[in-house]
Amino acid sequence: MALIDTLGEIPDPRRGNAQRHELLDILAIALVASICGAQSCVDFAEFAEDRETLLREFLSLKNGLPSHDTFSRVFRLLDPAAFARSFDAFLDDLGAAGDGVLAIDGKTLRRSFDRAAGRSALHVVTAFGSGARVAIAQRAVAEGENETVAARALLETLALDGLLVSADAMHAHEGTAEVILDRGGDYLLALKANRPAMLSEVEAFFADPGEPLEAFETTDADHGRIETRRHRVTHSVDWLFSDRRYAGEPRFPGLLTLACVEATRTEAGRTSLSTRYYISSARLTPEAFARAVRAHWAIENSLHWVLDVTFDEDRARNRRDNGPENLAILRRLTLNLVNKARPKMSAARKRKRSGWSDAFARTIIGQMR
Repeated sequence: MALIDTLGEIPDPRRGNAQRHELLDILAIALVASICGAQSCVDFAEFAEDRETLLREFLSLKNGLPSHDTFSRVFRLLDPAAFARSFDAFLDDLGAAGDGVLAIDGKTLRRSFDRAAGRSALHVVTAFGSGARVAIAQRAVAEGENETVAARALLETLALDGLLVSADAMHAHEGTAEVILDRGGDYLLALKANRPAMLSEVEAFFADPGEPLEAFETTDADHGRIETRRHRVTHSVDWLFSDRRYAGEPRFPGLLTLACVEATRTEAGRTSLSTRYYISSARLTPEAFARAVRAHWAIENSLHWVLDVTFDEDRARNRRDNGPENLAILRRLTLNLVNKARPKMSAARKRKRSGWSDAFARTIIGQMR
């Protein structure tokens, strides 16, 4: 099993008598416990006691079961970079259905702050394969660093050949665009008020493009809400590369497409209109642009929302050392496994049934590849 093999290669940070339990056993118990609904180190230990028979089917456990203190100590000491390499087991899914969109976004673990140590809440940046619904990689934002810098460092570790990397306006920076292009990908970046001069010019262009632009419309209707989105693109970008018109004018490398989506939303008898703008190094059609924008939001709906609602991540209280980051990695690994595993049902239902039934849990564990 590729994932188990990967976990077995992680260096053990413990020394001497602290190595009574095999590191692989501890990590495998935590992963299986998380699949079955466990949330904390105390949960992992109690799960092991209650499901020891199941665990002994594939683990030696020659020195018995680890305590919750052992789980806590291991996750505090474990090197997050080494643990994060477990994501490599899912790289084959990177270019799966969804037009190869890799979404980049950050999330704060709100309860992970440590007042006594003067540490703010952990903020992590995740690269999410939108079509395959798997987290490909994760990096914590270091002290004194911001999300943009952390995202670039994360992207520099990935091969992006053939992928369209999408990100919000925070990442609309020439440096980020250069990293994506250098790694073999293309970028699709939102354009907002943090680039006021460029935004103003792009807004003016789409307000009066000089000639009609091809458009693609989509309509969603549910729960009494109707939303129509009109997507337009242009490949006329040369006017952005004229002599500099103001100091600090951004020069995005490889820019080929400017895009606009106008959303009309009607709910409870009220209608609102919003317009969003994007820049891309890919030569996108209106249809391809619409699919890419929708794919990007999978990171919110299929990752962040699920982590908060199904895994209760915002209330996770582990705060010491590397504990918060490593447990965040564990949750994303668990979600990857649950999303990939058959049968097709929600992550919440799979975790519930795994918690209730050894037979169902075996089917999920057996797909840990």
